[in-house]
Amino acid sequence: MKRPNKAETEFISAIPAESTDDEDSVFTRLGASLAEIRKMEGVQGYILRSNSSAMIDLAELDKISQYAALSYQLHESSVEIAKELNIAEFERAIVEGKTLNVLFVKIGENKVSIFIEKNASHSGIIKQVLA
Repeated sequence: MKRPNKAETEFISAIPAESTDDEDSVFTRLGASLAEIRKMEGVQGYILRSNSSAMIDLAELDKISQYAALSYQLHESSVEIAKELNIAEFERAIVEGKTLNVLFVKIGENKVSIFIEKNASHSGIIKQVLA
């Protein structure tokens, strides 16, 4: 699969004025980390969401809405599973598909979904997100 150039990827970012400096700084730090992670072999893209902002960088532009729905559903499902098991919220989860894996990480109010090829290693990605 050909690696898309910068013009072929889509990047959406919005940080509204009403968010706090603390929230902005964590969101900005995560965004910078994800931009570096996006350059790693096997990483197809990411979605970063906070309560008031979002960043998206995906290789497959025609699937943005599908990836966004999957990202949202991962968060909602983790909340429901945590309730059912009577445990605190999940901080990390990996969903394995036939050709694509999704790494979900929750950091404070920020929810990150990183889409990686099936055979790509996720351990280095987790460490970089949490650094």
